[in-house]
Amino acid sequence: MSRRKGKAAMDFVNRIISQTRYMVIVAVVASLALAATLFLFGAVAAARIIAGTVGALGDATQTKAFAIASVEIADFFLIATALYIVGIGLYELFIRDVDLPPWLTITSLEELKQRLISVIVVALAVAFLAQVANWDGAANLLPFGAAIAAVVVALGAFSFLKYPRVGSSAHKHGGAP
Repeated sequence: MSRRKGKAAMDFVNRIISQTRYMVIVAVVASLALAATLFLFGAVAAARIIAGTVGALGDATQTKAFAIASVEIADFFLIATALYIVGIGLYELFIRDVDLPPWLTITSLEELKQRLISVIVVALAVAFLAQVANWDGAANLLPFGAAIAAVVVALGAFSFLKYPRVGSSAHKHGGAP
């Protein structure tokens, strides 16, 4: 009889532990809400910039300001995309599969990290591009560029050494990287 009680207790503990995976919903909802907010913010900022520059597109100064603002808005979209990937990736890993294109399907925590690293590298490049576009010739961009390069190299080395095959899985499915 005590063996039966022991098994029942273990089954109960197993069910509780199994259900704790749903705690990830907090991170999923927060990531998706942040992504949606950044997507909306980027869209509103883009609409404002477009509306404000339509009449002055012939002006070189205004065109440069438009280009710089466009790059900065792209950065918001990249960060929003990273948050979206984190949200759906955590949902797929801990809750259930989602009907997504194969190249966006996340099957492991390592794959989620790899996707996030890819977006971070692009976001860093966009941040540097924005600094270059805003450059007045007086500031020294070399330390900033070197710092970004160091981070990109470190992330690349980390990815290459830790996840040598994860990045190629998107190509196996025939989808976008």
